[in-house]
Amino acid sequence: MLTGSQMRMARGYLRWSVKELAEASGVSGTTIKRMEEGDGVPKSISDNLIAIQKAFEAAGLEFIPENGGGVGVRLRMRRDGTCEEH
Repeated sequence: MLTGSQMRMARGYLRWSVKELAEASGVSGTTIKRMEEGDGVPKSISDNLIAIQKAFEAAGLEFIPENGGGVGVRLRMRRDGTCEEH
């Protein structure tokens, strides 16, 4: 599940403002700001988290789950081994 820190990382990577993420996801800017305040999974309606994650994934990002090194975000790799551009 998407965390507040991953949301901040993804927005920073894409250089998206809260307003741009709100437009891409259909989730209000106020809700996004509240969700980004913590480092864990935000207390929010799951539909909002799904909409935000889909917006980031449509922009070419993928989310890395906790794997001993912490959660993260990166560019999705193409089949040819290169990264997608946003």
